[in-house]
Amino acid sequence: MRCTTIRNGQECPFMSAKGCTYNGGLCHEIVEQCDGCNRSTEFSAKWYCTACPEPAIRWKNGPCNMASHIKAEAGKAGKVNPLKASKRANKKK
Repeated sequence: MRCTTIRNGQECPFMSAKGCTYNGGLCHEIVEQCDGCNRSTEFSAKWYCTACPEPAIRWKNGPCNMASHIKAEAGKAGKVNPLKASKRANKKK
């Protein structure tokens, strides 16, 4: 349904016939870590996330998985078993 509270006219999964069903009935403003993200949009002279109604929760346990301004770190190689590595190398020959 279309939002009738803060993001007036935008599609919102939390809207129902009774109004906003999200916790508190309103979206929360973006947090400092969201600055520079492509998903932040200005409504009523305040900035809100278009992907999440409460951005602070996304940043609670680390970087937001929806953030477009953060590059994912390359995975670090874990401990390699040398015996298994040599067997794999011999199979490829």
